Amino acid sequence: MIVVPLGVSSATPTANRHLPAVALWREGRIFLFDCGENAQMQMLKIGMKRSKIDYIFITHLDGDHFFGLPGLLSTLHIQRREKDLTIVGPVGIKEYVDFHLRFTNIDLTFDIHYIELEEGFEGGIVVDEDEFQVEARPLVHNIFCLGYRFQEKDKPGKVDAAKAAEFGIVEDQQFKDLKAGLDVTLEDGTKVQASDIVGELRKGKSVTYITDTRVCPNAVELAKETTFLFHEATFGTAIADKAVETMHSTAEEAAMVAKEANAERLILTHYSARYTNEYVLYKEAKAQFENVWVANELRPIMTDPATESGIFRVPREAMAQRRPQSTGGFRRGGFSRPSGGGFGGRRPYNSGGGGGFNRGGSGGGQRRPYNSGGGGGQRRPYNSGGGDYYRNDRNNERSNDRGGFAGSSRRFDNNNRGPAGSSSGGFERRSYDNNNNRGFDNRNYDSRDRSFNRDRNFGDRQDYRPRNDDRFDNRRSFNNDRPEQRSGNTDYNNDRRYFGEKKDVIKPRNNFDDYDRF
Repeated sequence: MIVVPLGVSSATPTANRHLPAVALWREGRIFLFDCGENAQMQMLKIGMKRSKIDYIFITHLDGDHFFGLPGLLSTLHIQRREKDLTIVGPVGIKEYVDFHLRFTNIDLTFDIHYIELEEGFEGGIVVDEDEFQVEARPLVHNIFCLGYRFQEKDKPGKVDAAKAAEFGIVEDQQFKDLKAGLDVTLEDGTKVQASDIVGELRKGKSVTYITDTRVCPNAVELAKETTFLFHEATFGTAIADKAVETMHSTAEEAAMVAKEANAERLILTHYSARYTNEYVLYKEAKAQFENVWVANELRPIMTDPATESGIFRVPREAMAQRRPQSTGGFRRGGFSRPSGGGFGGRRPYNSGGGGGFNRGGSGGGQRRPYNSGGGGGQRRPYNSGGGDYYRNDRNNERSNDRGGFAGSSRRFDNNNRGPAGSSSGGFERRSYDNNNNRGFDNRNYDSRDRSFNRDRNFGDRQDYRPRNDDRFDNRRSFNNDRPEQRSGNTDYNNDRRYFGEKKDVIKPRNNFDDYDRF
């Protein structure tokens, strides 16, 4: 069996959590427990076929637990489903579904069988098939609420093939009778007992789903020695009084149920929207019960990982909590994965140097998009060479073809831009004139190509203040110096560099203000 939490939020969805729903997959069949909004979209993300749903179990008629049902049924109708569907839940679920179908004028292509349980139901088996059964029991909530236990029936033990051959058992029917626990009589009259050939019964796995309840005996009974116990953990112990008021459970109380029932593993779910970090609840439960997991949406939980892993694909958002591996340093927004070098960063299409903001290989290149080479070149796009200061050709004296220069030091002057020891000087000679123009490789650049001189004399211009003006505290503003070009933004005008005033501290909102009823 594979259990996939589709929604783990309580009452209202959040940016990262959806409303309650749990899908149980067993041998190609799907059993859905609760159907909150967006349940069918979550199934699409993980690769579950909605057409494989055979049973839907609704715990109670709070909207967050079944509002996704009309949309799911409509989708199954559009897909021309023909196989019957069974819905189990409190009395009223049939009326709700029928109303939506009539209102939208939908005549389903399949039949729905309802098993409605009335208030006063004391518990019992609601679904019984050859290989499994589902038990329901009432819980303690402010409205009639049910808990469910999906139980596989015990399987016969494995037949010892070697012993069977010794007794002369070769027919298929004889093997089937032995696995069914029946003794077999051979042609010579020898009676072979099943206990001599077949091993012990294999106990079936079970999944218990308990939500929206206070601690009660029925919760413990449903969870007795279960494989997986999905139990609500709406609140923490700090606001246990809120759990009593709304008839929910805390994480610590969920752990107490698991401990009392001797469950194999407790899986917390149904978190209040006030908890942005559900591991706060995990710690509280862990103090009471050792085997605790936190339900993460679309993260499959398997009873037999050796044979069940890989059946469903885990989408990227379900893996977001895992920190990605990195062989380099940090980059903005997370970790980088450079193939070599030091502080790799966010610069796509660069397989060159691994220097600052370089995602590629070796060397110390700067920002060089589409650079397939290495080295210490400056910002020159579409450079496939070795990065020798604006050069696309490589010098013979360079010992490292993947970046940097041959020697540990390099001499430059205004007339010779090449490396020391180079007979040709390495580059054409640059010349500058007094007209703020320069010549380089017989190309002319206008005055804007040179750095702007802020110490020039602007005469009597009133809209310009030199950078050493006392008003600027001998520091240049990173914004425009001209007053008329400054933003009228209040935050800008309150900048401490000009007025020495601090912004008002915004008091955080109380986390409990908007969620008192959840």
